[in-house]
Amino acid sequence: MAWNGKSKTFDPSSKEPFKVSRSKIDLFTECPRCAYLDIRLGVKRPSGPSFTLNNAVDELLKREFDIHRAKATVHPLLKSYGLDAVPFDDPRMEEWRDALRRGIGYLHAPTNLFVRGGIDDVWVNPKGELIIVDYKATSKKEGPKSEDDLYPSYKRQMEIYQWLFRKNNFKVSPIGYFVYVNGNSDAEAFDGKLEFATELIPYKGDDSWIDGAIVKLKETLMSEAIPPVGTAFGGGLCDFCTYREAAGKVLQAIHGTKKEVPKPVKVEKKKLTSHDTPLFG
Repeated sequence: MAWNGKSKTFDPSSKEPFKVSRSKIDLFTECPRCAYLDIRLGVKRPSGPSFTLNNAVDELLKREFDIHRAKATVHPLLKSYGLDAVPFDDPRMEEWRDALRRGIGYLHAPTNLFVRGGIDDVWVNPKGELIIVDYKATSKKEGPKSEDDLYPSYKRQMEIYQWLFRKNNFKVSPIGYFVYVNGNSDAEAFDGKLEFATELIPYKGDDSWIDGAIVKLKETLMSEAIPPVGTAFGGGLCDFCTYREAAGKVLQAIHGTKKEVPKPVKVEKKKLTSHDTPLFG
């Protein structure tokens, strides 16, 4: 299902479906307070730097797998891991990859929230099951080797993608894959190139939490009460929330102890001569 609406803050009185990206659901599971400030009040977290090198790796991987998609051939990486699958050839691939404007979406009827996300790739096995694939790039001394090395947010991301495809009536494999490339920083010299080691990491997703999370998100957005600090995922404290609270208290204390600003003193105006320069234009 496609979405043609515009991003906006959530209006509890609106009857129109409200678009929620995959990343917003992940934000809510991480910190309901930050999600409320973002989606309901339009106050976003400060954004981090743009990982343009990672984006370049993603783009090159997509082109590489698209070659095999067009030929219906198995990519050498899949052969090396003994995975019997080929890139899924569907005219909607570019639409599904468009995370900013289109992606793959589903209207969650109980909440009237339109959930959408942009995927990196989809493969298909001989059973006709779609395999959701996500590309990751990093540069560490020791790159991830198994699902135990993956961030929880990566796993939730995979599960939401699997859920979206199932809701669009596709047969989806419970096993998704991360194509994880790790830049080698141990080479003797740069020589104008960066070499990567590539790992194919399987992950068995569980999307049973998603419907409940969407319902809880809607309930939170409908409320006039901002979720308190300390309601982050797992009961921990959110760094962004604790910073805002600490900064807010300091600013309130400063403004609360400021002395009254003195009233301006009236100065008798005089006629300017050629030797006088006005203080303001």
